[in-house]
Amino acid sequence: MAKEFKRYLVTSALPYANGPVHIGHLAGVYIPSDIYTRYLRLKGCDVISVCGSDEHGVPITIKARKEGVSPQQIVDRYHELIKKSFEGLGMSFDIYSRTSSATHTQTASAFFRKLYDEGKFIEKTSMQYYDEEAQTFLADRYIVGTCPKCGNDRAYGDQCEKCGSTLSPDELIEPHSAVSGSVPVKRETKHWYLPLDQYEGFLREWILEGHREWKSNVYGQCKSWLDGGLQPRAVSRDLDWGIPVPVEGAEGKVLYVWFDAPIGYISATKDLTPDWEKYWKSEDTKMVHFIGKDNIVFHCIVFPSMLKAHGGYILPENVPANEFLNLEGDKISTSRNWAVWLHEYLEEFSGKEDVLRYVLCANAPETKDNDFTWKDFQARNNNELVAILGNFVNRALVLTKKYFAGRNPACGELTDYDRETIAEVAAVKASLEANIEHYRFREALKDAMNISRIGNKYLADTEPWKVVKTDLERVKTILNIALQITANTAIAIEPFMPFSAAKILKMLAVDKFGWERLGAMDLIPAGHEIGEPALLFEKIEDDVIQRQLDKLAATKAANQAVEAAQHVEPQKDTVSFDDFQKMDIRVSTILAAEKVAKTKKLLKLTVDTGIDKREIVSGIAEYFTPEELVGKQVLVLVNLAPRELKGILSKGMILMAEDASGKLRLLQPGDATNNGALVG
Repeated sequence: MAKEFKRYLVTSALPYANGPVHIGHLAGVYIPSDIYTRYLRLKGCDVISVCGSDEHGVPITIKARKEGVSPQQIVDRYHELIKKSFEGLGMSFDIYSRTSSATHTQTASAFFRKLYDEGKFIEKTSMQYYDEEAQTFLADRYIVGTCPKCGNDRAYGDQCEKCGSTLSPDELIEPHSAVSGSVPVKRETKHWYLPLDQYEGFLREWILEGHREWKSNVYGQCKSWLDGGLQPRAVSRDLDWGIPVPVEGAEGKVLYVWFDAPIGYISATKDLTPDWEKYWKSEDTKMVHFIGKDNIVFHCIVFPSMLKAHGGYILPENVPANEFLNLEGDKISTSRNWAVWLHEYLEEFSGKEDVLRYVLCANAPETKDNDFTWKDFQARNNNELVAILGNFVNRALVLTKKYFAGRNPACGELTDYDRETIAEVAAVKASLEANIEHYRFREALKDAMNISRIGNKYLADTEPWKVVKTDLERVKTILNIALQITANTAIAIEPFMPFSAAKILKMLAVDKFGWERLGAMDLIPAGHEIGEPALLFEKIEDDVIQRQLDKLAATKAANQAVEAAQHVEPQKDTVSFDDFQKMDIRVSTILAAEKVAKTKKLLKLTVDTGIDKREIVSGIAEYFTPEELVGKQVLVLVNLAPRELKGILSKGMILMAEDASGKLRLLQPGDATNNGALVG
């Protein structure tokens, strides 16, 4: 039997204050967290939701160095931007704190000091990269080199963003400092480590035996880490930005951000309430961490080990991490500006906050990576929010205004169909609750939307606009039921779309209902006067979506230009003028083109070189159709030694260039030129 809890503590992963929040963050962490919290509040539970900016760590210092400002200026700017953006989307955190606060510094320092005094850390001296020019030890993110797995020459010392591989600085090929560009050397340095290997037994029992109900992606990743064997993990770093290590002999060292950041949940709760301990130290509290999959190890392995080592704290009951959200088929990347930024969305789609909340929940990457596309965004708005939810609410209110001057008519005798419809609405509650409480928010959203689907069908089947001509009493019952369903809709969608729920309640001219009233059919009293009907959602036109697609296309083009500039092939060995003169390059026209049978890449081209007509086999079928090549003038190396390919003697080579995206382009004369004209 599931344990009953007196209160709930909901935490949401602390976003790095080195950039804005994007839709990947929202779909992975913050919208699920807000849905769960709002649901608990509607139920009347004692619940607090805490979050805040993660303001320490290397990404902050890298951003500051690039912009030539202090790390404090960076975190101040982005903390305010992120906080304002969250408020704009309706995130209902009880507190949005920050890890640069005095409370956090004191809390994290005291946490470290207790473990240090009790001998819970081990000290290790190791060789780490040091930038002699900048006179500083280099964190992994400050070391850049070539990825040994995919060849990306801009991989970091901890990760390659191109292939996603986790790396160590020692694995990089030709590593260099991101600070000065110089080649780093290794120097001896001392740090404190949390011996995670000593907590393997506890973690195995707590997770693998005690929490089999966790999502498979979370449970599986934890099991993989434990089966692979845990190693001691450094809790300090050689940096000048962060919380100083609070022991003697630790000058120039700060708490490692992975140790510092999760303590931010505790310090935020301290700032929120003097009763913070009942949320962190009482077994009657259920703590739930909402995170993305890249944070699973920290919240399921590392932070629980820290809490266990400290003693006195409860452990999370669940960590419902989501997978990643892609954008238009490509991985979201802050460094490439490939994202939909929340603050920009709020400016460009004012009044459509719930549309984004709805789409990101409906398409949430709960069990696997998912893709956000602007066309899907438009379709869900137009075909679901406008055509189903908005349509039902509008019809129920407008018909009540039209036939009964805006007063809810009394419900008369019920038909069997009325009873079936009422039972259908009541049945939604159990499924909706089960899905939310098991963190299946996509399914829960379908349940919530199902109430308006039931309402739409009820109005379509009963046709009050026709019945009113012959049986006004029957129409009274129909519209009374329709208004009760409308009020139920407001309750059900509130965790998902709070702005829309508030609009419905305003149009009904009633106060907010508690969750216990979901399914009731006496929410709107007979004779109650409703407010003015208004459109709940508006159709999004094609031109609005095209602007967003054009914006992304411009971003992609800019990225390709940058990548092309950074990946230009180095100059080949010097050749003499006589060697160059040996190449006979002629302007030629393609007369015919056809695919070579049983191949995917080869085309057989017939070309007029001006000196003859010949056949050339070229591996360009993936980039050009035969039809689009016929008639084009190209440059051909005509004195290349003939070679037989698939039974065809190829006499020459079409000259091509590869662009930044990897696509081949024809090299062509700028103006029409006589076939046979020499290039040189």
